[in-house]
Amino acid sequence: MSTQGGPTGLSERALGPDLARGFMLLFIALANSHYFVAGREYFGGFPTDGSPVDRGIGLLISTLVDGRAFPMFGVLFGYGVAQIVRRQRETGKEWWPIRKLLWRRSLVLVVLGFLHAMLLYIGDILAAYGVLLFLGVWALRWKDRWLFLVAALVLVLTALPSGDSLAGSADGPDPSMLPATFFGQFPDRLVVQPFIAGLGWIGFVTPFLIGLWAGRRRILERPAEHLTLLRTTALLGLTIAILGALPMSLVVGGVLTRPSDYAVTILGPLHDATGVFGGFGYAALIVLTAHRLGDRQGPVTVAIAAVGQRSLTCYLAQSVVWAAVFTPYLLDLSDTLTTTTTALLAVATWLATILLADRMRRANYRGPFELLIRRITYQPKRTAATRSRNSGSRA
Repeated sequence: MSTQGGPTGLSERALGPDLARGFMLLFIALANSHYFVAGREYFGGFPTDGSPVDRGIGLLISTLVDGRAFPMFGVLFGYGVAQIVRRQRETGKEWWPIRKLLWRRSLVLVVLGFLHAMLLYIGDILAAYGVLLFLGVWALRWKDRWLFLVAALVLVLTALPSGDSLAGSADGPDPSMLPATFFGQFPDRLVVQPFIAGLGWIGFVTPFLIGLWAGRRRILERPAEHLTLLRTTALLGLTIAILGALPMSLVVGGVLTRPSDYAVTILGPLHDATGVFGGFGYAALIVLTAHRLGDRQGPVTVAIAAVGQRSLTCYLAQSVVWAAVFTPYLLDLSDTLTTTTTALLAVATWLATILLADRMRRANYRGPFELLIRRITYQPKRTAATRSRNSGSRA
């Protein structure tokens, strides 16, 4: 068991959530990288002048990945917060110290997200998660019905007609994504990053609150007790997500012509809102897969779960690749790579993080950024011997 309410040890972690995080980092890579690809015209973050293969790959990513991967991480983020709260309460901690612990965690995410956006990838979501956690601590004591009510309300609001959805955007890469010089990137990013951090968290509210509810019941850790719920969620969630994505993704694939601007304001938010159900569906499907595997975990499963255990480090490692490959003052391959070759790059990057994470697993090493966030979050108390040594050194 975890001692004194600290972080869960690697040997104590359930396979399902870790496998979900590890596998879905592939989708995160696919979702983030295509926004760098250059073209003459765009729709939904994809160049519309690519080859038929490019359009087909874009259709698949728009249908199965875009707006579907990040909500799943929102669910797991809320689930993880519920786990932290449960462990702290089991050690007798009151609510105020628990809130302060989570606020420290949110501060780390905001600062780390800011640095990530300034130096590597402006599309950072860590700071948005930090803001969400800072505000979300007040939901920790809500009754279940309030979690569902607020989650449903926010989902309805995000589904209202809007011209802000990336699913229907006709814009190419933002200038802040492809800066011409190292120092020249900061003015643009200093403007864009607070906007993303300050508003981006809204889209994660619904999966976060549902994740809190699921974490209270340990649904992802004890799938055998919730098989009907998980199977229903996987089937309905993914069906809704795919059907809701098709009006936009078929345009990306060149099957349908671009709809009117008015239609885009309706279909774009529909694409995004149904993606939340896809996040639920993917989480349920992967946890069911982990349950079916049971103790029959081969080296591939163990390695992907190792990525999930080090998801923060592996997420940031992806951004190192995007910065090196696409930034104009580095390799500058935005005009060279296509939707297809960028997707291959995303897969290769994910595979590289699997090798990296498995190497760290074999070395019994948590991961640099996981250690950082835990050290600041939990602030382990110094032992009497340590205090004595420090006092002696000061003397």
